Amino acid sequence: MLKRKPTPMLTYLSQKTEFEGVLHAEGMLRVDGIIHGTVEVNGDLEISASGLVEGPEVKARNIVVQGVLKAKVWAEGKLTLSRTARLEGDVVAGSLEIEPGAYYTGYIETRDAKSLPPARELPELYGTTTDL
Repeated sequence: MLKRKPTPMLTYLSQKTEFEGVLHAEGMLRVDGIIHGTVEVNGDLEISASGLVEGPEVKARNIVVQGVLKAKVWAEGKLTLSRTARLEGDVVAGSLEIEPGAYYTGYIETRDAKSLPPARELPELYGTTTDL
């Protein structure tokens, strides 16, 4: 007997919906509406171009922002800011991708520096001396 792969759960907040409080979601959360408060997603978060999330803190595995996000952001994996994104807040993420046109203000810290390739020595430029 073949076992089916479980379908990931999707929580959807439609464009004309507004939520206030603490939101916990399993699987994926897509926001086309407005959230005022803390958001914790055990999975991925997508904020569409019409979406707005404003609160003290947002946590998710991967986060894609096309709309507005005003919060301290914790992305375990990748944070992606599309060209229509507006992000105001400090970010801690595994990796970061920012498309041209995105707006961002705040502090960024990327984690897992151990996985980065080692820094190499810069070549000596022609005509420069190290004797000063």
